[in-house]
Amino acid sequence: MATYTTTNPTTGAIEREFPKLDEAEVQDVLHRSDAAFPGWRSTAVRERAEILTRVADAYADRKEELGRLIATEMGKPLREAIGEAELAGEIYRWYAEHGPDLLEPEALDPQGAEESLVTTEPVGPLVGVMPWNYPYYQVARFAAPNLMAGNTVILKHAEICAASAQVMEEILHAAGVPEDVYINVFAGHEQVATMIADPRVHGVSLTGSERAGVAVAETAGKNLKKAVLELGGSDAFILLEDADVERVARTAAKARLSNAGQACNSPKRMIVLNSQLEDFVATVTSVFSEATIGDPLEKGVRVGPLSSVKARDTVVEQVKRAVEQGATLHTGGEALEGDGAFMRPAVLTGITPEMDAYSEEIFGPVAMVYGVDSEEEAVQLANDVGFGLSGSVWGNDVGRAQAVADRLAVGMAYVNEHGTTLPGLPFGGVKRSGFGRELGRWGVGEFVNTRLRRTARS
Repeated sequence: MATYTTTNPTTGAIEREFPKLDEAEVQDVLHRSDAAFPGWRSTAVRERAEILTRVADAYADRKEELGRLIATEMGKPLREAIGEAELAGEIYRWYAEHGPDLLEPEALDPQGAEESLVTTEPVGPLVGVMPWNYPYYQVARFAAPNLMAGNTVILKHAEICAASAQVMEEILHAAGVPEDVYINVFAGHEQVATMIADPRVHGVSLTGSERAGVAVAETAGKNLKKAVLELGGSDAFILLEDADVERVARTAAKARLSNAGQACNSPKRMIVLNSQLEDFVATVTSVFSEATIGDPLEKGVRVGPLSSVKARDTVVEQVKRAVEQGATLHTGGEALEGDGAFMRPAVLTGITPEMDAYSEEIFGPVAMVYGVDSEEEAVQLANDVGFGLSGSVWGNDVGRAQAVADRLAVGMAYVNEHGTTLPGLPFGGVKRSGFGRELGRWGVGEFVNTRLRRTARS
């Protein structure tokens, strides 16, 4: 029987195996999710909110256990892993607190009628396809608003996150979410496509690679299903000349090393005026070369393994190819000998449009630093990629930095911070980074029927 296999990226050892669904089980899951929808949508909104509060409490109570689980499963340093569990709990709590108000009917200007009223109605079973890099957070972004809205959820997680996927399901059920309202499935790609195409499913949300997004969007489009896609990113990090170079360079370096660089909205392209380039590169190189690499469960480790040896080797090859094509490597870039999926963080400069690294996403601990001669050139470079997830601008003149940030072709523009994610803020991108939004009121609005009821005057 086909299985999901979880391999510890620190040791290379297989931890557990989980059986995948067979074809009969796929149909059973679809039937169960569809059959559970009428009861869940009729459950009082306040009751659904109380359940999400209990989910949030469970994440807070079990944060260290949850953190250790994903540190072992996908290699996130323990402090970051615990922080992710806390953030996931905050998302469930935000929707528990604000969801009832977001779902209240809205009275419009009657415009000649007795009443024009808009209600927010759930649509039915949804499929969520989630990645491994933020196992709790990304599920919460999808599940919390849609469970609050009254939809049922079929959740397909990344294969390497099978254990944490199972624990999330247990937490939701223990808090009061009915078993068939949230169903975790260990399904293959073709089985997911079958689910999306089934008429009982009313939408799909995917966070993952561009390639996966294309496949899901194609299936959804063929079957007239709503889709939300959060795909790759190649975020720009622009330093203006009035910023504190050393301080901001350290901030950029630490942000890029977070989760071993495996984040869609990590600051992958650092853009600096040529007059500041040498000092900026020196600081980033120092932080990267001094970062402690090792077992993510050990105190003081800043950089754990990448999610798998295959993922590590892909990033190492991207760095090697960039150097072969003419880029300058200042530190790192090589795989570490021994067990596990470790590599030394790398700093690259001298990347030109002819090089592969200029336009591709490097999903690992690699900083690409660009020198420019002007603010105008910085903006052009920032926008000269197919991705458009987020970007940031750093400077002491906040008004000027805001004006530069407003020129970035992204879904999220930040000033003097990068990649901040909070439950009430919208998350999503443009261009090849996908479409749709998660979190805040925007997350509730994606998979609902915004329904008009208009009553004429008698």
